[in-house]
Amino acid sequence: MTQFNDAQPIFVQIRQRIIEMILKRSVAEGDALPSVRQISADLSVNPLTVTKAYQSLVDLGVVESRRGMGMYVNVGAREKLLAHERQKFLEEDWPRIRQQIKALELDPAQLLNSGSDNE
Repeated sequence: MTQFNDAQPIFVQIRQRIIEMILKRSVAEGDALPSVRQISADLSVNPLTVTKAYQSLVDLGVVESRRGMGMYVNVGAREKLLAHERQKFLEEDWPRIRQQIKALELDPAQLLNSGSDNE
């Protein structure tokens, strides 16, 4: 069974996993996504939760629902998601990270160098 983070709604976490699958090219543009039933059974969540995750991807324009066939990744979805995720990072994550760097009096050059040791 998959563990979920209590800090975020489950549908957001499911949506994020699907986004990561598209960004990592685990599913390609034009591919069918797993069915709502399959995901809800695999993750032991309510099918409405999975439907909400998929609908949020439809709203972003990266997934389309084909009546009677399922959900499919749109052409151009990866590029659209990259732009969306980058913007989200810059608006939501980066200000918090930058504030923490400042509070901890970390040297940005040192941070950049320390990351190359782990790669």
